[in-house]
Amino acid sequence: MIRATKFIPAKDAPQVAADKVVLDFERRHRRRIVMKGENGIEFLLDLPEAATLRNGDSLLLEDGRIVRVAAALEPLAEIAAIDRAHLLRLAWHLGNRHLPTEIAGDRLRIRRDHVIEAMMVGLGAKVTEVTAPFDPEGGAYVHGDHGHAHD
Repeated sequence: MIRATKFIPAKDAPQVAADKVVLDFERRHRRRIVMKGENGIEFLLDLPEAATLRNGDSLLLEDGRIVRVAAALEPLAEIAAIDRAHLLRLAWHLGNRHLPTEIAGDRLRIRRDHVIEAMMVGLGAKVTEVTAPFDPEGGAYVHGDHGHAHD
């Protein structure tokens, strides 16, 4: 089976790809797994260490072909604050619970969780159900992660 042994960050990825894999957040943090692209290319992801693949990243196959990584749509809660200071307090509460959180411009996104959503509302936030790709912050201590742009 052909292997993908290297990932290329989105900013450096080639324009043309032979195939695409659509993965949710959990399935984008991998080191070694068999994958199959939408066009039928089956390959073994075989990275030296676990990495969080981001939307738009690419995987380099041994034969030189490129497989693009796309973030799947997921059910999320989008959290809006009254002002910037309020947004920081809300982010602190999410971080204090070690929840994967995406910064989406002036809003925060988390995976749907009715307990956390109720807590956010109790803290004065507006919570809206959305379906979108989930690309949370990697964290300061995540190895094999790479930077990405934010809204």
